[in-house]
Amino acid sequence: MKKLFTSESVTEGHPDKICDMISDAVLDSILSQDPRARVACETFATTGLVNVMGEITTEAYVDIPAVVRETIRCIGYDRAKYGFDCDTCGVLSSIHEQSPDIAMGVDKSFEAKAGEEAHSTGAGDQGMMFGFACDETPELMPLPISLAHKLAKQLTKVRKDGMLSYLRPDGKTQVTVEYDRDKPVRLDTIVLSTQHDPEVSLETIRREIRDTVIQPIAGDMMDADTVVHINPTGRFVIGGPAGDTGLTGRKIIVDTYGGYARHGGGAFSGKDPTKVDRSAAYLSRYIAKNIVAAGAAKKCEVQLAYAIGVANPVSLMIDTFGTGLVSDESLSDYIMQNVDMRPDAIIQRFDLLRPIYTPLAAYGHMGREDLNAPWEKTDLAPAVRAAFSL
Repeated sequence: MKKLFTSESVTEGHPDKICDMISDAVLDSILSQDPRARVACETFATTGLVNVMGEITTEAYVDIPAVVRETIRCIGYDRAKYGFDCDTCGVLSSIHEQSPDIAMGVDKSFEAKAGEEAHSTGAGDQGMMFGFACDETPELMPLPISLAHKLAKQLTKVRKDGMLSYLRPDGKTQVTVEYDRDKPVRLDTIVLSTQHDPEVSLETIRREIRDTVIQPIAGDMMDADTVVHINPTGRFVIGGPAGDTGLTGRKIIVDTYGGYARHGGGAFSGKDPTKVDRSAAYLSRYIAKNIVAAGAAKKCEVQLAYAIGVANPVSLMIDTFGTGLVSDESLSDYIMQNVDMRPDAIIQRFDLLRPIYTPLAAYGHMGREDLNAPWEKTDLAPAVRAAFSL
């Protein structure tokens, strides 16, 4: 049975991604001085204005306007003609400390015994987090989102290295893959929209984007019937925050699995790792990826759920969609017995108190083997294989 599935990605110059990168740049600046800081930083950006908001408790001093401007500069909005730039935009900050009611449960978990220090951190909020892996790509990600991210990164590369000097920072990609019996067989459609200088012709954009972005990334998987749309409206000069308001956390599907798997609804960027929206989502991906890497299943989805102030998850679900060589119940039992899922344990396992988050804010948090993301390691897979004689 054939079906189509589509995922999208966006470049770092997309208004929502600008906000994600600013929020994570503020987080990284704080963690570099105060690894135990509590940070929940959100950003919105519009024409001529960036507002950084949230709850931050720290001993560090961070020049937030300087962080904002440098992040925007690195993305590429460094020219006034873009309608939004790092030197002339206004920067406002609306920051207060973390609620003491929340801190009370995070500082010491419901289960912690008197005098206990290790693993005593409670979850920073209630909620559910999903992780996913499948064998469609070497990094064990779904093919549509993997290709959409690669196209977006290549689009940024040819802009930043000057190959296509007329490109501007904002851009979006979209990939539709045809599946036959749940196996990807061909690329049905590619959509790519890129911001550009007004002087360049649409013909030039379409020819050079096809040659330098699409062909190098997706050429081997395209066929004569693959449909390619490049700047289908014909013009994309006004972009970034001058064209659309941006907001942290509005691209959570782009950040994870492109809609191929379920999502708990929590965003990642701007949150320190006591927030299980972030850290437990990374752990869920790690568990799912190691189950697939072990050969226990061809695809795997993991759900974790937490209660605020409680360290241990209230539930774990593993679903291998009928592809498992081991029962889902057996896999769940193994993970419960062998993986510590309390927030402090997750933080220690992945060394999450480091300033590692800004590069993750664009092009996905999952499948990031290019960044050596620790939740992408498959070091648990040998133990899973041994436990089930795979």
